[in-house]
Amino acid sequence: MTVTATDRSARYDASAATSHAEWMARLEEITEEEGYFEPLGTRHFAFFADEGPTLLVTFETLESIRARPEQMPEGCQAVARNGWSHLCVIADGDTWYRDPAVWRYFDRLVDDAFFEDFDRVVFYGAGMGGYAACAFSVCAPGATVLTINPRATLDPSIAPWDRRDLAKRRLDFTSRYGYAPDMIEGTGEVFVIHDPHSLEDSMHAALFTKPFVQKLRTPWLGDRVQDSLITTGILPGLIDAAGEGRLTPALFAREWRKRREHGPYLKALLHQTETRGQTRRSLAICRSVAERMNAPRFRRHVATLEARLADGAD
Repeated sequence: MTVTATDRSARYDASAATSHAEWMARLEEITEEEGYFEPLGTRHFAFFADEGPTLLVTFETLESIRARPEQMPEGCQAVARNGWSHLCVIADGDTWYRDPAVWRYFDRLVDDAFFEDFDRVVFYGAGMGGYAACAFSVCAPGATVLTINPRATLDPSIAPWDRRDLAKRRLDFTSRYGYAPDMIEGTGEVFVIHDPHSLEDSMHAALFTKPFVQKLRTPWLGDRVQDSLITTGILPGLIDAAGEGRLTPALFAREWRKRREHGPYLKALLHQTETRGQTRRSLAICRSVAERMNAPRFRRHVATLEARLADGAD
């Protein structure tokens, strides 16, 4: 019997779970026949669904998963669309995956030649998960890595300029799977998505210097890059393209044009031009948005900017 995307979507659903115990039981049920759900130490879990010859590896948090309506990893949507296999390493809190139990798990996967069973492997993550996607990609030579706002490390001797997550600097980023830019050696292609106007994220991105690293820039989204790419429908297309071996900067550029319909991006862009006193450019932005979208705020602002120009503003 052919398994459809609708069938898979229905299977990957834990929305009825009202407690942590019920949620865990549901994930064990989902993976009972083809895969597994198991704890890795006290603060991590491995969810594996064996569906097809392409493997998507994601790094997500327990909090973000249970906040979704279906209470399933984000990667399960790609699995449902494409019939891929999915390995999700779940962190209970901001662990940064710096746990020997997680390291031993990936060691075991390598020893068992787990990744060699798949035709194509894609690692994906954002923020903390983006760091992990890069750090553990070393286990699957030739894999594609798609990562959003990855940190290279929180080691203060390397990144003293990043004062976010100060308490997590105490974690060990110097031993196994520690420095993410070194761990991508041996991968196929690495795509680093970041906001070039976010100073810390840009500095981290700059540490990924290998020739096979592609920097994909999403200006004015700040720490909302992943949410914005999901909302606009861009991220699913990028993940699908990575899993099919056709992700390129040109494809990203075409997808990125969808930002022209994304309210938060347009508001951030307008704010930047206003802050810089670029009245003519602000007017061009407002006129473009008003012509293409139902955007009363931008339409009203056209008159304000036209009056400002009439008074001699640039």
